[in-house]
This record gives sequence, C-alpha cells and structure tokens, in this order.
Amino acid sequence: MALAFVLLWNSGFIGAEFVLPYIGVFSLMFWRYSLLALLLVLFLMLRNRLRWPGVATAMFESAIGLLAHGAWLACVIIALERGVPAGIVALVVALQPMATGALSGLLTGESVSWRRWIGLLVAFAGVALAVTARVDTSDGASIVAYLLPFGAALSITLASLLERRATLRDESPSRMPMTLALFYQALATAMVFAVPAFALEGFHAEPNPAFIAAMAWLVVGVSLAAYALMWMLIERTDATRVASLFYLGPPVTMLMSWLAFGDTVTSNDLAGLGIVACGVALVQTRQRPTDGMAPEA
Repeated sequence: MALAFVLLWNSGFIGAEFVLPYIGVFSLMFWRYSLLALLLVLFLMLRNRLRWPGVATAMFESAIGLLAHGAWLACVIIALERGVPAGIVALVVALQPMATGALSGLLTGESVSWRRWIGLLVAFAGVALAVTARVDTSDGASIVAYLLPFGAALSITLASLLERRATLRDESPSRMPMTLALFYQALATAMVFAVPAFALEGFHAEPNPAFIAAMAWLVVGVSLAAYALMWMLIERTDATRVASLFYLGPPVTMLMSWLAFGDTVTSNDLAGLGIVACGVALVQTRQRPTDGMAPEA
C-alpha cells in the first residue's frame, strides 16, 4: 500500500506538468475537483450511499479537503508558476515529515522515538543531496512566492495530524465510507477555487488528447486513489510514519521525469534516493510498544 501511494502521489507532479501549459492554476484546481466530486456523487448515488453526515462532520471534511487538496496543491503549483525553483520547492516541502514529527505529540499524543528522528534527518539529507544541485537562484521570484512552499508543507501536515487525531479519538470522518469523505473534500475544494478560477481565468482551458488524458489521471489516479491510500495509511499507523513517505517524493519524481520527459538523472539523484530509502526504512521499522507508537498494520 505504501509503495502504491508513493508512486500514485508523485505521478501527480508529472500530470500537472502535462496540463499546466493549457490551463491556469485556479482553473486546474476547479475542474480537477469538480470532476472528482461529480464522479464520486454518481458512484454514491448508484450505491445508495450519498447522505448528509451532519454539520460537524461536513465542516471537518471540508477543512481537511481545503488543507490536504486545496492549500497543498495550490501553494506548490503557484510557487513553481511564480518562478521558485523546483529544487527549492521540493526541499522546503521535504520539511513536512519533520514538522509532522514535531507536532505529532502535541496534536495526537503519539511521540516520536529517537530512532525515527534519526531516520527523518537522514532522509532529509538525502532529499537535500538530490535537489540542491538543481537549485537555480537566478529566478527573480518574490518573497511571497518563496513562502508558498512553507504553506504547502504546513497545510498537509495539519491535515494529516487532524485526521490522525480524529481517528485515535474514534471521531474520524473515515468512520463513514471513504468515497463519501472524499466527495465532501472534493466539493469544498471545487467550491473555493470556483471564485478565482472564474474571476481571474474565466475557467479557461485548451483541451487536447494529452491534456484530457493527464487530467483524467490527476482526477482518478491522484486525487481519488492516492488520497484514499493516504487516509487509509493514516488510519492504520501514526502520521509521522506516513509523512516519512513524502521524502521519497523528490527522487521518485525525478525518475518519473526522466521516463516521461527525458530529464537528466544525475549521480546525486541516485545517491539521494539511496539515502532517503535508508532514512525512510528507519522510520518505517516496527517500534516496540515502549516507543509509544501504534504497531504497523
């Protein structure tokens, strides 16, 4: 499950690279999540599972959706669009697992053992090795643009920890079907992005076969399948262990870019991937009950 999540999640960056030449960021977010909401509501109606979960649960789902889908994706994509080097974006976003570890005890009561902290630091070093050689500071991006990746890291951190805390308290919206939870997340995200998509971009898109195929993948493969896997992983294990999988993002994405676009893969990329894998392995290793962690499912 973890491997499938890593591959599906990071394929989203490749899909975005295919569609962004033909659509604005806000229109991409609107159409992507409108299509996902439509797909899910049709499925739920056919299965007779569409229901109102109550105000509190609907609000919780909306907040999770806006953090994990909306803020996370918009901050990353807008930062890249505004000229922040991809390497810097990847490096800043790679702080997310450490942020999760730091806040986990406060928000979920699940402490992080010294071995996992070592694993988090080792994996971050691997990411740094892979991406720093690709950083180009002659970009002219604004200070605000450079702050956006920090917003992305914070939003996905809060979403995962809030979902984990709700799960531990047996209050999680995941008590209802995953498809219903994802529907409310997608609906809230689409509604929020409808305003800037219309006001700034007029919902404009230039569809072609490559665009349609990539958009379909972003909807089904990433926003549906990858996110469903992430929520299932968070239900089964602590948020820090799940967050450590994000360290695999930069090197895996670089390999995918090599396959999809012929981008160069350097020795630093491969070495970084190896170091990241070692760090993630330390985090993923089963902990004794004395570590305060829930056993891995």
